[in-house]
Order: sequence, then structure tokens, then C-alpha cells
Amino acid sequence: MTTSSSLRSDAEELGPEMDELRHRLHRRPEIGLQLPETQRTLLEALDGLGLELSVGRDVTSVTGVLRGGRSTGRAVLLRADMDALPVQERSGEAFSSEVDGAMHACGHDLHMAMLVGGARLLAAHRAELAGDVVLMFQPGEEGWDGAGAMIAEGVLTAAGPQVSAAYGMHVRSGATANGVFTTRGHTMMSSSSRLQVTVQGRGGHGSTPHLGRDPITAAAEMIISLQTMITRRFDIFDPVVLTVGTIAGGTATNIIPDEATFSATVRTFSQESGDAIGGLATAVCEGVALAHGLEVDVRHVREYPATVNDPGHAQFLADVVTDVFGEDAFLPMPNPEPGSEDFSRVLQAVPGSYVMLGATMAPDPRQAPSNHSPQARFDDRVMTRGALLHAELAVRALDRPTS
Repeated sequence: MTTSSSLRSDAEELGPEMDELRHRLHRRPEIGLQLPETQRTLLEALDGLGLELSVGRDVTSVTGVLRGGRSTGRAVLLRADMDALPVQERSGEAFSSEVDGAMHACGHDLHMAMLVGGARLLAAHRAELAGDVVLMFQPGEEGWDGAGAMIAEGVLTAAGPQVSAAYGMHVRSGATANGVFTTRGHTMMSSSSRLQVTVQGRGGHGSTPHLGRDPITAAAEMIISLQTMITRRFDIFDPVVLTVGTIAGGTATNIIPDEATFSATVRTFSQESGDAIGGLATAVCEGVALAHGLEVDVRHVREYPATVNDPGHAQFLADVVTDVFGEDAFLPMPNPEPGSEDFSRVLQAVPGSYVMLGATMAPDPRQAPSNHSPQARFDDRVMTRGALLHAELAVRALDRPTS
């Protein structure tokens, strides 16, 4: 088995190379499922490592297969997301985005550089690998379901048999201390869905509302009723978050419009709540509409499922962190978090674990701009830890006895 000391030494030497790659990716962010420049940069960075490389048919993904020298017919998967956000950067970094209205505000540039670094470490020690490693470079995490697209195109079986375990990593610009990893078994992050509501009324003059059917007041009542429904129909220990983010209707103060619309994001932590919320929200909106003599169209659109870590793999990951980096490098995550992540689709198909890595630049991570902020900054120095953990997870997971 590859020793941690050998991998650590190699990882430290990769620091400048990962910095350069990360800065190059950061300057040229791309959004969504089509990231041709990012894909080209990654293919160049992976060239010469002896990987079996392939690209997506419908999305600009990159999949690499590293064949181990001690083949056991098993494979593990390591994942990095590639896409940026529609954010105008205000971080002040010397390598800030050169693309107007786009920024790697969520740290996916670090993710790519760390996984390339992990691939270099593993390629240098391929003879000692007891199986194969699938490298999943995924576009479209930020609401585009790129993981679903890559699964449909066969990433889980890229090495031949379906991977036996999968691991993903995400940096944080705040919330977690620099260099500290955190995860938990079972549910780690919420599912996400959205509610789209259109209220159809009958327009009229604002001075005689009784002659029309006002969709705005009905929409306002629906919004309040939905919040009450959350507190009265769901267990406080299985929380549901519903936040209305948009509302529109009307053109003038003295005109009752024909229509009003609003939309909301919905986060749930259990399959039961995720299955129930659509029907209950629809019933609330339809009931209010009926009381006002209006019609309403309610659409509940499922997005990402909850991110659920296999408890055994989450504990395995924690043990690897503490063994390689020390006890202070791991912080158990006490509660699930209401963000969502399409790596959840991978974890629905195979056991594994997701993990967060603190990359804050601030002395107090609670005061640092968070991921998705135009002022978000990430510490390059954590990439050595990220690359090393990728490699250690792959080596040790392949060496674990099968159950």
C-alpha cells in the first residue's frame, strides 16, 4: 500500500502547479453544461498521465480512468465540478475573472485543480493501486444537473464494473476553519425543488375591487398560508424550508391585474417530506384560490435529492482525515445543511461520502464572505490537502476488504 508520507511529499511538490491551474481556470469561468474552454484546459492538464480519457456526448464533461497495477476488478470514483456562477466578481484577487458576469464564486476552480493534483499523485503510484480510479469532472452542478447527465452517459461504469464507492469534496470560503474537513453520516444536505404558482384573476379598476377578482391579494394570502402549512404539517425534527424568492403582478397602482405569479425554493431532508410537500402546497394554494373565486396553477418541480452519505463511508473518510492530517483536521458536522448538491445522484447509485474543506482567508470564518458571494475568496494552500485526501481515499478504499 502507498504510504501517506510518500504521497504527502509528492503532494507538497504539486502546490505551485495546482495554484497555476486554479488561477487559469478562475480567470476564464464558464456557466452551465457547455464549458468548452474549461474542458480543453483540463484535458491539457491531464495529458501524459496515462489515463483513459473520454468526453461527454451532450455535455462538456471529462472522465478519466486510471488503471491500477494490482487489478481486483474494483473501482472507486472521485468527483470535481467544473462550472461557475452568474456573478460579477468583486474579490479583488489578482487573477479575478476576465469574463463579465461570471465568477468561480463557489470554488469549483479549486475542485478541478485538486482532482488533477490527486490524479497526478495516483498516476505516480499506479503500480500499488488495488483497482481502478474513475475521475469525474462534471459540468453543470449549479442547477443544471450535470451529475445526472454524466450518470446517463455511463460515468459510473467508465472503468468496466460499476464503481464500488464514490467521494466528492467541496471547499468553503467561510463557515469552516481553514484546512479543516467536515462531514457526517446519513443526510448531509437537503433536497431541492421549486414551486411555481400562477394566480388567474379578473382585472378591473383599483377603486372598485369588488367588480374584479384580485390575484395579488390572493397570492399574498397563499404565501402566508404556505409558511403556516410548513409549521403545522411537518415535524419540527424533520424540517422543511420554503422561501418565496420572486413575486410579480400588476402594472399600475390603480389597476387590478388579470394575473399574479410567485415562485419559491423548497428544501427537505427526508424522502417522506420531499414526497409530501408538492401535494400539500398545491392544496393550500387551491384552497385559497377557491375562497377568492380565482383559479391557480401550481407546479412543484423536483430538482436534486438529498445528499445522503453512507455512514460507513463517512466514518472511513473521517478516519482517513485524522490519520493523515491529525485529529484537529476533522470536525464532525452536527446537523444536515439546507444547501443542495447533485453529487446526491451519485450517492443514490453507489455508497460513498461527500466532505467539506475549509478554505477561508479570514481569521474568523464566520465573518468571511460565503460561497456564491461576489467577494468570496479561497486559500490556495488547502489544495495540497485536498489533492492528498483524494489520493488517500482512492488508495485506501481500494484496499478495504469487501463486505
